[in-house]
Amino acid sequence: MVLSCLIFAILLDWILGDPYFFPHPVVLMGNIISLEERLVFKHFKTSQGQYLAGTFMVLINCILAVSVPGLILYFLRGWAYWVFFTYSIYQAISARMLHYEAIQVKKATARSLEEGRKRLSYIVGRETSQLDESEVYKATIETVAENTSDGIIAPLFYIFLLGPIGGYLYKTINTMDSMIGYHTEKYEYLGKVAAQVDDVMNYLPARITGLLMGIMAIFYGRYQETMASIKKYKYAHLSPNAGYPEAAIAGILDVSLGGGHYYFGQYIDKPMIGDSKKEISPSDIDQTIRVMYGTEVLFIAIYCILFILSIKM
Repeated sequence: MVLSCLIFAILLDWILGDPYFFPHPVVLMGNIISLEERLVFKHFKTSQGQYLAGTFMVLINCILAVSVPGLILYFLRGWAYWVFFTYSIYQAISARMLHYEAIQVKKATARSLEEGRKRLSYIVGRETSQLDESEVYKATIETVAENTSDGIIAPLFYIFLLGPIGGYLYKTINTMDSMIGYHTEKYEYLGKVAAQVDDVMNYLPARITGLLMGIMAIFYGRYQETMASIKKYKYAHLSPNAGYPEAAIAGILDVSLGGGHYYFGQYIDKPMIGDSKKEISPSDIDQTIRVMYGTEVLFIAIYCILFILSIKM
């Protein structure tokens, strides 16, 4: 039954994605984090106070992420249990939404650069108003690459380990990191613990993602180049984890990613990932999406094999 729920949840994600009109737990998480952020900045003015408040935010939100769905699963019985079980897995992954948003950026940029910049701003934290066309495409590719780990492999990894509660726990930490985990003057202390915990939780999933993408590179005839790119650029990122999937995609596409950008008015210098001078094109977005799905399918296939073997043993 567990395996059936997993497969059905993934199919739901591929078919439906995350409709904007449908309530989503991550939206609720985001609203809670926004409220906490406003309260912290209102009542805590010192760096030490914001650091302590940020620590308590992580603890409180993790407790909520585990206890609320845990209690629901505890009290549900029969078909209601399995419906919520499946729904929880479905809401934790976001392959279809990543696909949709990346394609929307590509289509918007084809109409006008200004439209492309605006659409890109929906899915990235960096400022987009000064990006040229190639930089818009590059940012889209980086987002899909990084979120192949953060939005697909990592939540599935924790679901495989801890069940649906693992998915909620991971999504809570990852949402906090995406909202307040920036190395900027505003968030340096408030988001420090959230960023550190997110780094720890993404340590294994990011490396698994890089390895799976390396296997996917075989189908593109770029296995050696991709593995060399991962080896060389895996730490060429401010995040200790994001370099793995981005270096893998840079190797598969034979492009260069990374570089500095403005976040909330502050310039953040970031290393380049890749040696290629090739111009990034819209077709590179399509190929990144295909790699994303292939990586997900490969990860699920490995889990299914291990799950079946564990039952037979």
